[in-house]
Amino acid sequence: MDLIRILIAVLLPPLGVFLQVGIGKHFWLNILLTLLGYIPGIVHAVWVIAKK
Repeated sequence: MDLIRILIAVLLPPLGVFLQVGIGKHFWLNILLTLLGYIPGIVHAVWVIAKK
């Protein structure tokens, strides 16, 4: 299941984080990082998914 979440995180980083932790601080941080730059959003999403 984590592999699917990582693939989703590469395409839509906030969705990958949402599927892992729901709406919380990591979700909003990921939206901010994705808006500032797509790559930081991906890195954060993969980190959140790998950490949990």
